[in-house]
Amino acid sequence: MRTQKQNPKQGFSLMELMVAVSLGLLVMTAMASLFKSGMNSVMLVTQRAENQQDMRAAVDLMTKDLSMAGAGMPSGGIQLPSGAGSSLSKFGCDQGGTCHITSFDYPGNYMYGIIPGYLDGVEAGASIPAAPAPAVNDAVTVAYCDYNFPLFEYTVTPNAAGTSVVFTPSVAYPSPPLITAAGGIQKGDLIMLSNNLGTAVGEATTVSNAGTTGTIAFADLDPLNMNQSAAATNNIKAIAGGANTVAYRLFVVTYYLTVPGAGQTPRLMRQVNGLTPVPVADDIINLQFAYDTYNQISGTLDANQANPIGVGESPNNIQKINLVVMGQSIINNGNKSQNMYLATDISARNMAFRNSYQ
Repeated sequence: MRTQKQNPKQGFSLMELMVAVSLGLLVMTAMASLFKSGMNSVMLVTQRAENQQDMRAAVDLMTKDLSMAGAGMPSGGIQLPSGAGSSLSKFGCDQGGTCHITSFDYPGNYMYGIIPGYLDGVEAGASIPAAPAPAVNDAVTVAYCDYNFPLFEYTVTPNAAGTSVVFTPSVAYPSPPLITAAGGIQKGDLIMLSNNLGTAVGEATTVSNAGTTGTIAFADLDPLNMNQSAAATNNIKAIAGGANTVAYRLFVVTYYLTVPGAGQTPRLMRQVNGLTPVPVADDIINLQFAYDTYNQISGTLDANQANPIGVGESPNNIQKINLVVMGQSIINNGNKSQNMYLATDISARNMAFRNSYQ
């Protein structure tokens, strides 16, 4: 019998093994690269979604306020205290006396429906390194009447000195809420008073109730310098003897950016009347406004005016506000943040009207 010899060539050669390992490594590298690309795509989408969410929240709220600019106010705005004994009133300031923007005086001491804040958009002039060059950041202030709280359902009686006003309900049923009720008048709110003698604005310094009758004090030296009883005209004292006085709460709203301490990222702030500012959205690194204004001399529209007051345009002639917001994602991927713009335009429907068909 013959014994069959074993084949000495069974198994893989070293060369075959090296080729197989190399091919395996190539496949694993491709799979890892594909996985990394997928993870990068997920991170990119997450960053963009988070960024858009912040910016849309900011733009939606600003659109609401900007579209209401001038609503319920006298045509052209309100002249604040003027003449002998008067000084400039303020906006963008809180009860602690802190003014959160640099230019906080009313132009000509006149309350316009819109007050542009060109290059005044970052509190204390702080630097935002992530903002695109050139570093342009603007603020904006709008004023309009608040119809939600029914001060118009009260009989309004200012005292002769113009330092306090008594509010007595004029509607029997249903009776209006107390002025100190939730959502009612609080210290720092602005109140517009109008009658046959004119219109004046005061800042509430104390608010109280005695039964259903409310009293708002408008003491001098208020943080916004609205209550100027010694001014010659355009104060509460000047209209105190008028008939059929009506009152509305005003909202004077300022938007600006702030850079908190402790390494926190920039955020968009909303400050109303003389109250404490509240954050609207985080990681907003750029805020810019431009305005379409009606030129009364040429009878044409001057589009995209970044600084209408600076070129002699009246804020009363603003027809449209063009808004650009830039956000930076909070989530970083390898220290790479996503920046994104969001732009819109808002019609100032309560401002000056121009008939283009005349």
